[in-house]
Amino acid sequence: MIHMQDVSKTYVTKERLSRFRTRKVVTEAVKSLSLSIEPGQITGLLGLNGAGKTTTIRMLSTLLDPTEGHIEVDGLDMRTSRKAIQRKINMIAGGERMLYWRLTGRENLQYFGALYDLDSRLLKLRSDELLKEVGLSDAADRPVEQYSKGMKQRLQIARGLINDPDYLFLDEPTLGLDAPIARQLRSMVRRLAREQGKGILLTSHYLQEVEELCDTVHVLNRGSLIMCDTPERITTQVAGLQTAHFQLEGWRDELLPDLHDYLHAEIGLEAHDLSDLRLSGSAAEPGHDEGVRLSLKSRSADKLIAGLLPWTATHGVKVLSFAAEKPGLEDAIILLSEGGRP
Repeated sequence: MIHMQDVSKTYVTKERLSRFRTRKVVTEAVKSLSLSIEPGQITGLLGLNGAGKTTTIRMLSTLLDPTEGHIEVDGLDMRTSRKAIQRKINMIAGGERMLYWRLTGRENLQYFGALYDLDSRLLKLRSDELLKEVGLSDAADRPVEQYSKGMKQRLQIARGLINDPDYLFLDEPTLGLDAPIARQLRSMVRRLAREQGKGILLTSHYLQEVEELCDTVHVLNRGSLIMCDTPERITTQVAGLQTAHFQLEGWRDELLPDLHDYLHAEIGLEAHDLSDLRLSGSAAEPGHDEGVRLSLKSRSADKLIAGLLPWTATHGVKVLSFAAEKPGLEDAIILLSEGGRP
């Protein structure tokens, strides 16, 4: 397991005030951050630009030294066992970085594998296996500058796996990729965690990707950790309850008290949920022939829909349509970054 304990990173720069005067500027990129990355789990690291995500990944990958705090990888202290830790980790960045374009795909893997002191025979075998796994066997001996974006990113995946790391840091891995290629890469990331037991840290601006892949999510804002939980719980706690919408025919206003009782007794909605019941388009309105719109909030809109349908049938109310409106992780992250709290 990787464990960060109270890690901070501070940059000190100089700002020129005039021709002869400067002043020292201290920037805290990461502030007292603690998090863990477990084998076989995918951990998300989210926040708006400047939240400290990339700085955190660079510290975890030994590219930056923390100003304060402690980082351990499987019990190894990063300050004293850097070389041993580097054999256990690797990083994959989005875009077209971290590859040598004039080298072929195979030459790239051989070069990066040599940096990890891999035996030449093992390196050749490992390169062939990875090129096959990412679908680049036929293009292995072509210069990378001739690769498409998707091919380059698949080669990045192979490069990141060349040392068979126990932990993998993914910084925007699907940035700029077409949807089918991004889906393939997400599937590969999932297999690496679930089938090969690798611990993965993922940052991404595509929050649907985070919701799909991550077991837990750490949310940063201005370098500080402000929340850690599953994507679903973060969304529920921060962005609010889900809403179920019904379009009803045959509604009668005298049914409202019975509906309140049913929702509380049979579905288990609390008082604060029932206070969000909304009706629009009263059946008494002349010329109103589109039915009544009923909106209800709940922690599970799907459960609410399934529970309400039998009640409408019993009371002679016809459901013309129904839909679930669910807030997303993106809504929650924006609210947290703006100072919202669960």
